[in-house]
Amino acid sequence: MCVDLHTHSIYSDGTSTPEELINEAHRLKLRAISVTDHDTVAGTREAMHYGGKTGMTVLSGLEVSAVHRDISLHLLGYGVDPEHAELGKWLLRLQQGRNTRNLDIFKKLRKLGLDVEIEELRRFSSCGQTGRPHIARLLMQKGVAKDMNQAFRLYLRRGAPAWAKRFTYSAAETIAVIHRAGGLAVLAHPGQIDPGMKVQPRLIGELTEYGLDGLEVYYPGHSRAIQKQLLELARKYRLIVTGGSDFHGANRAANGLAGGKNGFCPPDDIIFNINEKIAENRHVKLRP
Repeated sequence: MCVDLHTHSIYSDGTSTPEELINEAHRLKLRAISVTDHDTVAGTREAMHYGGKTGMTVLSGLEVSAVHRDISLHLLGYGVDPEHAELGKWLLRLQQGRNTRNLDIFKKLRKLGLDVEIEELRRFSSCGQTGRPHIARLLMQKGVAKDMNQAFRLYLRRGAPAWAKRFTYSAAETIAVIHRAGGLAVLAHPGQIDPGMKVQPRLIGELTEYGLDGLEVYYPGHSRAIQKQLLELARKYRLIVTGGSDFHGANRAANGLAGGKNGFCPPDDIIFNINEKIAENRHVKLRP
């Protein structure tokens, strides 16, 4: 059986509700799923509720953008307590940073002569975190871009005319907060950081010193060669191995859920290894 531990809902930049995600995962007979929305756990309780109804194992999760040295990366937090007060307060600054960046992007778009208003984003983002994919969908509706890729290439990606920076924490601080919230910190899609895999050996070694728990080895954009190298690094640093589709619904149609016709299927022993590691960490934390 398969698991899919990297999915996004309407609470960030996905187009499916947590209920829809759980129902589709159940239809595909997945062993477990995690809703890993960007900078928020707002949909976690909802996902776990519907998981209980279907018998689906739902692992709490989120995805956080961070920086280490000058490298931008994403960290997945698994098993975090969605009611953890410090985590909620900590995430608030990231959420405010997203709002500030959105304002900056719209200022730049209007300077470029585009007739867009930030209030129009409500059509595409009814709840949770609003970001560049929602802005891209607005540009598509306006006829400015033909698809998501073109919207990012022409306006929204790093270096494009409307790109804007946003606040991010360091990877070390992100890992520490995930741990204090009871979770495991996993480096998301590490092969995407540098397709040549030149940066990752040193990067993963340094992140391990800060307490990194795992690597997302199984990912649609990882070739077999990249998977092999990541598995070797996971063994070297005694990191758990995870996997997920990075499903965003219509916002990234090429990334279907695991277990579908695309053949993507992270093995289900992943969820057992994660649960064992979470239990081990809690046991160590509780020891006098």
